[in-house]
Amino acid sequence: MNSSPRFHPYGVAHLLVIFLTIALPFSLAALVRWTKSSATERIIVGALSLTLLANYFVYLSLVRQFGAVSWEQLLPLQLCDWAMVVIIIAMWTRRPRWFEVAYFWGIGGTVQAVLTPNLAFGFPDFRFFSFFISHCGIIVGIIFLMLVHHLRPHPFSIIRVFAWTEFYFIITLAADKFTGFNYGFLLHKPEAKTLLNTLSDNRPLYLFEMHLLALAFFVVLYLPFAIYDLARKKSKHAR
Repeated sequence: MNSSPRFHPYGVAHLLVIFLTIALPFSLAALVRWTKSSATERIIVGALSLTLLANYFVYLSLVRQFGAVSWEQLLPLQLCDWAMVVIIIAMWTRRPRWFEVAYFWGIGGTVQAVLTPNLAFGFPDFRFFSFFISHCGIIVGIIFLMLVHHLRPHPFSIIRVFAWTEFYFIITLAADKFTGFNYGFLLHKPEAKTLLNTLSDNRPLYLFEMHLLALAFFVVLYLPFAIYDLARKKSKHAR
C-alpha cells in the first residue's frame, strides 16, 4: 500500500516552494554584491550546481525502490534535464549563448512545471523535494545570472533557441517511439492540468500546436526586454 502523501496544488508546501524560488536568487545576488567577492559567487554557483547534480543522481538511485525499475523510464530526456545541464554551464561560463537557452527553456518550461506540477507526491515525500529542487534550481540559477551579470536574451536568441528546441524535439520524439515513455509529453498530454491540455487531441496536430505554443512562449518571454529596449531608445531620442 502506498502511504505517500498526495500533492496539493497551491497548498502550504507548494506556496512556500514558489516563495523560496523567487526569494532565493535575489538573496544570493544581494550577498554577492554585498561581499563584492568572486569567491562568494563561485561558492554559490558550485553549491547550486552540486545541488542540481546530486538531486538528479540521488533521484535515479532512489526511484528504483518506488516502481520505476526499467531503464526506459530513467533516461535524461525531459526538457528540464537538458535545461539543468545548460544552466550549470551558463553559471560557470557566463556566456550569453548558453544563458539564452537556459532562459527560454528554464523560464518557458520550468516555471510552468513549478506552477502546475505534474506531480502526485506531496511533502515530505522525497519525490516532492526532488521535483522542485530540479525545477526551482534552474530558475534560481537563471535569475541569479540576470541579477549578477545582467545577462539577457536578444531578438535572434528566439531563433537560436527554437532551433535547439527542434533538436530536442527530434531526439525525444525518437526516444519516445523507441521506449514508449512519454518524455517531453510528446506521446500524450500530461495528467496535470497545464496549457498542453488545451491543445488538440489529434496527435499530429497536438505536436504542431506544441511548436506554436513554444514559439509563443519565447516571444512572450522576450517581450519585457523588447519593451525595455524600446523605452530606452525613445528616452535617448527625447534628450
